[in-house]
Amino acid sequence: MKISVIGLGYVGLPLAVSLSNHYEVTGFDINKKRISELLSGIDNTNEISEKKLKLSNLTYTDNPKDLKTSDIIIVTVPTPIDEHKNPNLKPVESASKTVGSNLKKGAIVVYESTVYPGVTEDICVPILEETSGLKWKEDFFVGYSPERINPGDKVHTVENIAKVVSGDTEKTLNTLAELYGSIIKAEIFKASSIKVAEAAKVIENTQRDVNIALMNELSLIFNKMDIDTYDVLEAAGTKWNFLKFFPGLVGGHCIGVDPYYLTFKAEHLGYLPEVILSGRRINDNMGNYIAQNTIKLMIKNNKNINGGKVLILGITFKEDVPDIRNTRVVDIYNELIDYGINVDVVDPHASISEVKNEYGINIYNNLPKEIDYDAVIVAIKHSDFVTDYTLEKITKLQKKNPILIDIKALFNKQEALNLNIHYWRL
Repeated sequence: MKISVIGLGYVGLPLAVSLSNHYEVTGFDINKKRISELLSGIDNTNEISEKKLKLSNLTYTDNPKDLKTSDIIIVTVPTPIDEHKNPNLKPVESASKTVGSNLKKGAIVVYESTVYPGVTEDICVPILEETSGLKWKEDFFVGYSPERINPGDKVHTVENIAKVVSGDTEKTLNTLAELYGSIIKAEIFKASSIKVAEAAKVIENTQRDVNIALMNELSLIFNKMDIDTYDVLEAAGTKWNFLKFFPGLVGGHCIGVDPYYLTFKAEHLGYLPEVILSGRRINDNMGNYIAQNTIKLMIKNNKNINGGKVLILGITFKEDVPDIRNTRVVDIYNELIDYGINVDVVDPHASISEVKNEYGINIYNNLPKEIDYDAVIVAIKHSDFVTDYTLEKITKLQKKNPILIDIKALFNKQEALNLNIHYWRL
């Protein structure tokens, strides 16, 4: 059985490498630079080690014609949102055209990209039929198996995450269950339909988003009451059924995006999803809220705003990964810049050129030599920051009256206060 994986990013590459241990697998990506790097044993997502890449039997290509002999084609391209927060299905539509133009009779096309219920059958299948000239359920078949990759997580890898599979026929379903079951040690769950599998994926991250939004809203309330949110959560967490979520920035390619796919479809059907959209509004505003509280602390401590200098530690969307997609740290940066503050950003994991191209922000991988800040914001909980930055070091980075904005509660609050640091966290 010949398999092709379309899109060799955070999702596609680990899947393709794992499958290549059992099958003849071709990894396809339209990015020639990405293909060249992978051929050299370099994965800039840091998901697969150089050694593991070189030991794999994976074949790489950017030539669509190499898909023509594939028995199963797995599509793992991104599904972002546009500037209006509507689903941008262009990547998955484009991938479907590429697949359809090179589709073998009898092949199965599997989508792993996050979509709202109905996209696979109502949007992708017609494209496959039109571009291939083949008839669905007679000449080719489709399935949907939502990706659950957690970037940077070396424990919950593709082999260790329960896998949901679905197919357009019973035979397709069983074939995909057997395929994924050959590499996955965890449970294989057969969904009752493709739409059910699509819906299951989109609500996984919607649920997390809403729960984090609740924590963020509690943080807004407790801040007005002069109560420490983490102290409250620690106390409430002693009850056995209290869900342990924490306030914070919600970015990345999933949690900050997927809910908009569901709300788009709901609104299209005439229903306004109030809870989900309310949670999104709260989470999307947290960057500005953090920046404004930083400015308030600076003013209280007689520090200049216009011309002041702030250090932000971290710009990726989560800890210990180079992934900057949809990072909400940029909201903090932009808000501070709007007030006339000079901002330095240090992140040892992020690509300097990628951040510049994506957001127009100049960052450092290491701390600049000339340092004299009015406040320090620890935005991302990189392990590097845990080991390299102590409260004493943060104090030395600043002028008098040191200010620490500790978004992820990296440091001990009481220890910071004992060092006369003006400490604030969500």
